[in-house]
Parts: sequence; structure tokens; C-alpha cells
Amino acid sequence: MFVKAIEIATNFTRPFTSISRVYGEQNAEPGCATFIIVNNEGWILTCKHVANQVAIADQVNKQYYNYKSEISLLNKGDRHYKSRVKEIEKKYGYSKGKGILIQQKNMFVNVVDKMTGFKIFEHPKYDVALIRLDGFSKILCNTFPVFANDSSGLKQGKSLCRLGYPYPEFTNYEYSEKLDDIVWTNTGRNQTPLFPIDGIMTRNCMDDSRIVEIELSRPGLRGQSGGPLFDVNGVIYGMQSATLTLPLGFDQESRVIKVKGVDKKVNDYSFIHLGRCVHVDILKSFMDSLGVKYQVG
Repeated sequence: MFVKAIEIATNFTRPFTSISRVYGEQNAEPGCATFIIVNNEGWILTCKHVANQVAIADQVNKQYYNYKSEISLLNKGDRHYKSRVKEIEKKYGYSKGKGILIQQKNMFVNVVDKMTGFKIFEHPKYDVALIRLDGFSKILCNTFPVFANDSSGLKQGKSLCRLGYPYPEFTNYEYSEKLDDIVWTNTGRNQTPLFPIDGIMTRNCMDDSRIVEIELSRPGLRGQSGGPLFDVNGVIYGMQSATLTLPLGFDQESRVIKVKGVDKKVNDYSFIHLGRCVHVDILKSFMDSLGVKYQVG
């Protein structure tokens, strides 16, 4: 049903890849999110919570650099060396085994030929952000999204599909022990696979009297945040933002079942996972407020 639509959406859907490291660990952890290239002027659309991860990277990395600079000034032969390291750790809020982020490196993949920087514009209320890329001479996209001009067709039972990058399979990164740094490399796989997931519209999600989100019968997957929600023609009706988990009420406690002929007591708690997507009218009004050009149809 969505074969042609996915081909269309693939043209302007891109991965935001990241590598991160927590204090006390030497391995880099890969991560993915999704964004939509809106036009040839370098505007991209994604979720606010994705843009926040972009925004914090410089601050996180700078703090760890400052921490290492202070540690490097210590004399390892000093009998108070370990206690002074502890003091500096406390100063920066670092502690092993707590999952404290110390490094994050991000990459906008396959969107422009080069980039000198970017500016982030966050919606004041909803999970939407626009990012303007700077310093490029060529944008690596020839087909741009068409946003639904009329959203009245969004009714219960309408089939829609989302596209994004939930499974980070890129391997072009490593931890450099010499530098004590996580770095991008020119070796390994620099691509990660697209993954679609469909569903039917279940409910409109209201804010006062305004529809702000669309709910789908199937979940959006981690990493698909910021990806497009589209119909069978590839027309954009929203953007994947979150997944709501609700109990089904079919709980089984100490239920006896037979497993290979042997009675077993099992517990099972069932939930339904429902995707939440920012409504197309919210996306368009935000782009209008910033004077961002986009196509409608």
C-alpha cells in the first residue's frame, strides 16, 4: 500500500546520527533520530526533544574538556592525587556507574555538502523544532515534502505510515584511547537503514479546542522521532513525536499454563503502544511564523 509513498518520503527523510559516552566508560554508544528536509534553503524539521540533544552537545563536550584540563594539572606522584581527583569529579558532577553523559558527537547525514553551523528554532509549546543549516553551497536533496493543504481528511480509520531510523547500524566511529575521545572515522559503515511502520488513525489529541496531535494504532519506534507521517500518496499529515503506553487490563497473575507438559505459574501484564504525531496544521503554522517556504498539496 505504501510502496510508492515510501519511495517519495525517502527523498527528503534523513538520519541524525550521534555517538555518546558516559563517565567511566570507554565505548561509544550509537544513536539515531530523524529529520525532514523542508526546502533548498537549508531548513530541516524535527522534534524539539531531538533538537535539544543537538543543542546540548557543545556544552557537554566543553565541560568534559575542562574536567580533563584540571586533571592534567595534577601531579600523579602526589600522595593526595586520588583525593584531588575525587574533588574535581565532585565539582563537575561526575561519578562512575551513574550513566552521566560526558561526550556527544552529532552528524546531519546526507543533507548538505558542507556546513559551518546551524540555528535552532523551537516551538514555544509543542514538540516541534526547525533547524537552519548555514555555510553550505549544495543541498543533497532534489525532492521536497508536500504538506497536506487540507487536514479534514484525517479521520478515524485512515491508514498512514511513518518513516525513520530506529536502528543505529552505522559503525564509522571509535573510541581513541590516546585522545580519550570518541571520534568519527572514515572507515566502517556510514549508513543506517530506513524503517517504515504504518497504522490507522485512532484519535485526535486536543489542546483546549485545537487538534495538536494524531494518534495511531501502532507505536512510533525510538529513532523515528522527527520522521514524516504520510498517506498513500506521500503527502505529509504530521511528524512522529512520541509513543503512549496504556494498560490493556488483561493482567494474568500466577496463571498456571503447561509448558512442554509441565505446569508453570506465569505473570503477564499487557499494554498497547500508540504512536503520537504532531498534527500537520501545527507544523505549517510554525513554519509560517518563521517565514519558511514549503510545498502544499
